[in-house]
Amino acid sequence: MEFATLSNGVRMPKVGFGVYRVPAEECQPVVQKALEVGYRHLDTAQCYFNEEQVGAAIQASPVDRSDIFLTTKVWIGCYGEGQTYASVERSLRRLKTDYLDLVLLHQAFADYYGAWRDLVRLYEEGKVRAIGTSNFLPVRLADLAAFGGMAPQVNQVETNPLCQQRAAHDYMVAAGIQHQAWAPLGAGAAGVLDSPVICGIAERLGKTTAQVVLRWLLQRDIVVLAKSTHEERMRQNLDVFDFELAAEDVAAIEALDTGHGTFIDPSDPATIDFFRPLVEERRGLL
Repeated sequence: MEFATLSNGVRMPKVGFGVYRVPAEECQPVVQKALEVGYRHLDTAQCYFNEEQVGAAIQASPVDRSDIFLTTKVWIGCYGEGQTYASVERSLRRLKTDYLDLVLLHQAFADYYGAWRDLVRLYEEGKVRAIGTSNFLPVRLADLAAFGGMAPQVNQVETNPLCQQRAAHDYMVAAGIQHQAWAPLGAGAAGVLDSPVICGIAERLGKTTAQVVLRWLLQRDIVVLAKSTHEERMRQNLDVFDFELAAEDVAAIEALDTGHGTFIDPSDPATIDFFRPLVEERRGLL
């Protein structure tokens, strides 16, 4: 495993295992298997409703908690000074741990300023080793860095061959914020892994298309979250440190960029309309 070093010196494994859309009843054995095959970076969220199962998997695993980099994300409905602090304490109990390696604000909506102040407090108290954001545009990152009391150490955004986040990446590098990719393989959308370009590179190198995409992201110094519930693919997605893509391969993948996301668009006001009913539906559940 290779590691990224965050702005505060914390080391973060460059390949993580995400549990988005892993049902609660399946989550514990899946996470235990991920730890067994070598993952040491786990990513969950309050709104995934599987924190408790992730915590149970860690407890059941022979891997020491100190060797695991554990991330969760604060749901929008838990934003607000005091509310966010209490929600992270609930996450700590669900995850059966007394500290978290990274806590992110899940979206740049609602009272993210009050939520950020709580994350800074949790960081200063040592309950959280690093704090950051998810789906924040560069202007929101600059806003927090300038007026939030502390700059985010990580920003997790959709990043894959169709949504390459080049301008956002350049800003994060300049600001010392670690870029982390969710949906690096496209999460089954838009045929990322079926691209003739990526398939051709994979065939020539004797790698899977997923390995080629993950390697491309790692060569951009982007931390990746690779999710699979199948052991063979779990192992393949970790096996990405023994080869490099040539400059012409990188250029060919860069040409696939559409300049926009394949899921939500945080710059679109319609995204607020998408999240508003979800916040109401989940009120009091987290």
